[in-house]
Amino acid sequence: MYVQDTIVAPATAPGQGAVAIVRLSGPRALAILDSLWKPLRSGIKPEPRKMVLGEIIDPATGAILDRAIAVRMPAPRTFTGEDVAELHCHGGMYLVRRILAAAMAAGARMAEPGEFTRRAFLNGRIDLTEAEAIADLVAARSEGALRLALGQMAGALSGKIAKLRDQLVSIRAHLEAEIDFADEDLDLPSRGEIASSIGRLADDVAILHQSFVVGRITREGARAVILGKPNVGKSSVLNLILGVERAIVTAVPGTTRDVIEDSIQLGPLQLVLQDTAGVRERADEVESIGISRTFSSLAEADLVLAVFDSARPLDAEDAMVIERCRGRSGVALLNKRDLPPVTSAENLRSAGLAMPIVPFSALRGEGLESLRTEIARLVEEMAAPGLASGVAISRERHRASLDRALKALSAAQESLRSAMPPEIVAVDVAAAADALGEITGEIHREDILDAIFREFCIGK
Repeated sequence: MYVQDTIVAPATAPGQGAVAIVRLSGPRALAILDSLWKPLRSGIKPEPRKMVLGEIIDPATGAILDRAIAVRMPAPRTFTGEDVAELHCHGGMYLVRRILAAAMAAGARMAEPGEFTRRAFLNGRIDLTEAEAIADLVAARSEGALRLALGQMAGALSGKIAKLRDQLVSIRAHLEAEIDFADEDLDLPSRGEIASSIGRLADDVAILHQSFVVGRITREGARAVILGKPNVGKSSVLNLILGVERAIVTAVPGTTRDVIEDSIQLGPLQLVLQDTAGVRERADEVESIGISRTFSSLAEADLVLAVFDSARPLDAEDAMVIERCRGRSGVALLNKRDLPPVTSAENLRSAGLAMPIVPFSALRGEGLESLRTEIARLVEEMAAPGLASGVAISRERHRASLDRALKALSAAQESLRSAMPPEIVAVDVAAAADALGEITGEIHREDILDAIFREFCIGK
């Protein structure tokens, strides 16, 4: 629920710094600023959107709190669409708390997470995809994620959705005209033409729906699971790729009992690496839980880094790993090449392994560059469509809405094939348009907004 009161929060990260920004938004933002801050040159009325030096004064005591710059931004040409004021003060934590307390004593309340951006959405300054892009921009940890967020913030996704929705509205208008003016001699599209239009729309929506994997990888990074039987060197591989001792390495099989996760930058994208418990048939109760988590992580992974011991013959546990790699994208590491070889790449191929194989020595670091190159190639292949077009969905909310739109369009096509009356087709077309409208926020529910803006930091 949108309460039209005045909110305040630090717009800069918590902690000590050179400068902090305290932001106010709402109907009393400018009045509260005037009660807290006075220009150094008395009698001067600061112009809107110009930075002016002055002093922050505690209204309760009259004490000077800081010398600071103030900016007045009257509505509606502001981020939130409301009156906005900012105080650019020194970045001491205690000082910022004092200024916030003085602002709240003057009538403001502390902003909730994402409340400034939420007000911008509710006041029509941005749509919901652009609001989400702001959160993605703040959280971006790779060049790919940054580019995707910037494209979405510039309206790439909302423009695509708007175009699809406009076509659905046009189709519905023709159907409504057929209903309302059935006795009139109007030049309306035939049922075959409407069916063709809906089919083309369904194809376009399906393409956007299928971009979810690309968008998620671009936004969050590709997830790679390191898979292998116990004591083949999985933890050593993780440490070597990361360049730090992230996982415990011992000669004792089964040392890794849980999933260990960390990430690195790989070209324009992020790679999230997961070291997992060794796969074997017989294990104690705790290790069995770890193996179960290994398979859960594998099911959600984009890539598999399968590790095999070149100094030992393939066995039933290696066969389990190979079976789990079937049909998966990834790289196989033939580790421990510093020892006399027993298993070769040809042996792995004969056992049914189809993915690229890299000779490797985690002990000596041999093969690391080849591994990085191969992983980078696979990840960029997966993310290439999103990086090239800048239009890809990356949130489960978007995918769910597109899924509902596809189901509604499928129902509309079935109704047309069954020669159902136009009223029935129009209902399905309207449902598809509503599902697309949920993505941009033209149609929204309060619980959805709560879930989205809860992800934001306070002050954004």
